[in-house]
Amino acid sequence: MIELLYQTDSTLREFEAVVTEVLEDDNRVALDRTAFYPGGGGQPYDIGWLLTDDDKWEVVKTGYNDGHVVHTLNSEPPPEGTRVKGVLDWERRYKLMRTHTAMHILCGVIWRDYGASVTGGNMKPLRGRMDFEFEHMQRELVSEIEEKINAEVAAARPVHVRILPREEAFQIPDLIRTKINLLPERITQVRVVEIEGLDIQADGGTHVTNTAEVGPLQIVDYKSKGKINKRLVVGLET
Repeated sequence: MIELLYQTDSTLREFEAVVTEVLEDDNRVALDRTAFYPGGGGQPYDIGWLLTDDDKWEVVKTGYNDGHVVHTLNSEPPPEGTRVKGVLDWERRYKLMRTHTAMHILCGVIWRDYGASVTGGNMKPLRGRMDFEFEHMQRELVSEIEEKINAEVAAARPVHVRILPREEAFQIPDLIRTKINLLPERITQVRVVEIEGLDIQADGGTHVTNTAEVGPLQIVDYKSKGKINKRLVVGLET
């Protein structure tokens, strides 16, 4: 089983690993441990590099193969058993961490103050969008939400990550904020991300350790995506 380092330490920039499998047809490798996030929950996959003393490969994509995390390289991969050093494209990853936490701040504020469920979402570095079950969305409401999410950034709330047995995790009220529970029954351990005093959700992505790291937020766009489905687009400062 691969050790998913990003699940317990999102701040890890480099790691040591061993190549456990090579899929030579498309230059993909599996490792015994990885800090590369394979994508999911609206957060894009990580990119970066694998290094040995003599060679260097660019990791152009991280994803899944038969449920296992694999790393797509830009050239012929090293053989099985090779010890490598993994290095994340940290600038990109940290922007995604800030953005993902910003989305949880937005979701937490809207759930707490308006009781609206999430119907969809996606993100890229420093920009994310979420759809909510709102019937109406006017400029005044958007400005109010923007003020509230920036107040939560300024509150410097700690962000905690725990991995809990499924039965224990689902005893947490409102753990699933999406309209549909997307956690398959086969998942027995649930990763829970909590913004202290604001938000707690089942989530597999990477986050900063404090809301202050997110920085100032701006709602750069809003639109209707249906009768009871409104989209908010949030931008972060560089």
